[in-house]
Amino acid sequence: MEDIEDLVREDADIVAPRSRNSVMPRVRRRKITPTEEVREEPVCSSIIPGTQKVYLKTWGCAHNSSDSEYMAGQLAAYGYRIVDEKLEADVWLLNSCTVKNPAEDHFRNEIKAGREAGKKVVVAGCVPQAAPRSEFIQGLSIVGVQQIDRVVEVVEETLKGNSVRLLGQKKESGKKQGGASLLLPKVRRNPLIEIISINTGCLNQCSYCKTKHARGQLGSYSIEEVVARAKQSFSEGVCEVWLTSEDTGAYGQDIGVSLPELLWQLVEEIAKIMQHPRVYAFLHVPVQSGNDGVLGDMKREYTIADFCRVVNFLRGRVPGITVATDIICGFPTETEEDFQDTIKLCSKYKFPSLFINQFYPRPGTPAAKMQRVPTKEVKNRTRRLTEVFQSYRPYDHKLGEKQTVLVTEEAHDKEHWVGHNKFYEQVLVPKNEDFLGKLVEVEIIETGKHYMRGRPVEMSKPISPAMTDSLPKGEVSGLLNTQDIIEPSKRNQLKEDLAKQERYIILSFILLISALLVKLAWVCFKMLNENMID
Repeated sequence: MEDIEDLVREDADIVAPRSRNSVMPRVRRRKITPTEEVREEPVCSSIIPGTQKVYLKTWGCAHNSSDSEYMAGQLAAYGYRIVDEKLEADVWLLNSCTVKNPAEDHFRNEIKAGREAGKKVVVAGCVPQAAPRSEFIQGLSIVGVQQIDRVVEVVEETLKGNSVRLLGQKKESGKKQGGASLLLPKVRRNPLIEIISINTGCLNQCSYCKTKHARGQLGSYSIEEVVARAKQSFSEGVCEVWLTSEDTGAYGQDIGVSLPELLWQLVEEIAKIMQHPRVYAFLHVPVQSGNDGVLGDMKREYTIADFCRVVNFLRGRVPGITVATDIICGFPTETEEDFQDTIKLCSKYKFPSLFINQFYPRPGTPAAKMQRVPTKEVKNRTRRLTEVFQSYRPYDHKLGEKQTVLVTEEAHDKEHWVGHNKFYEQVLVPKNEDFLGKLVEVEIIETGKHYMRGRPVEMSKPISPAMTDSLPKGEVSGLLNTQDIIEPSKRNQLKEDLAKQERYIILSFILLISALLVKLAWVCFKMLNENMID
């Protein structure tokens, strides 16, 4: 998703750092008037620092999920126990999302529930970072989006009864960095999947999006940092890596990472790498509208013709590639005629994965000041586009095919594993314990709107693509050096294996970074076309 740049508002709560790279805690103690009733604070189950229980809840994108994994890892490494049952916990750590109103409402309700239950509450994520003076978070400690490496300090001070707010940015020589170190301890939600945020913030300033108020200007991690995190995760049994950010298409522009000068050279590289067997042929390109006028009002920096050229080229060069997209229904300037253009675009491409969203006015964004389309009409357009999406079945032609899938998690029905094929399409397989984390060959015996179901091919043997067994669920990543946990006789072999895979790891990351630079590619398209016209 594209997010917005730093917007300095008169009501912004700006906390100035005491030093170049860090923010000193600001401790607030509650003043009590003589007529005010003093309520006894609940006593924690333990008064020994670092031994209490923490409940952590996350809303929003993969970047937020990664931040939560890092915060859980640091707390667990320090001695805190991460629990799923919130009423058992001494402190609630709530990591929020500001993209849509419902997510913020859920966050607000959870804060209220925590206070009513007498729990200590710490808030994190984009909501408090973007609007730290919001009334419903007053008196609460805040972990800023670039301060997740200090979560232990914040939780510890909160348990002592203090309010600490860390909202500063990571900077080096005055330049914004990607954030906290990628090599911090973490607890993966899924031990087989590593989520790596390659940058934070973004370049563009879409008129409807509030996330940039929180994540700010673009700040990229170096390629070396990203690869180092990937190599560490592979040494811990991870077999699938997600690269995420708010503006993945702009990755590296702030740190001088070189990109192909001409659009066709860039797209040729994307197509070539996506054909590699170790890389999913999957691309998520949020088009948001099928009308150029609406895209202009949204301040998106491309046209529908640009979008179509890229999708057509990739589909031609990478047969079977999955292209997913997002649509916002009912943007303030969208007319019925504009909406028909969106219907035509979705009908033309029949996207197998289509995320349909109603427009939500986010406070502080330019779009929030525009005259809104009536709610009834917004819902009507959402329903009509959903009907278009439901009118086709993208996987029926694959019935009877044999496919190799990487099995990484449990299905919602609790009766199957979920695997993904080369095109990141969901394939359900029998819940055989030997399949989890393995490459399994299956025959497609059933297809649905959102999935396929596969039967394991007889005589085929599951193959593990991982370097070693994955960490047990809930175990902290990054605390032990791989050399310390492997027998001396196996260390040389591990080094050789890592060396063999290094070029594949780097190649995969170049792909995933490049493939998501479509936004930049669209800009290059326009520049190339203008030069040709001149």
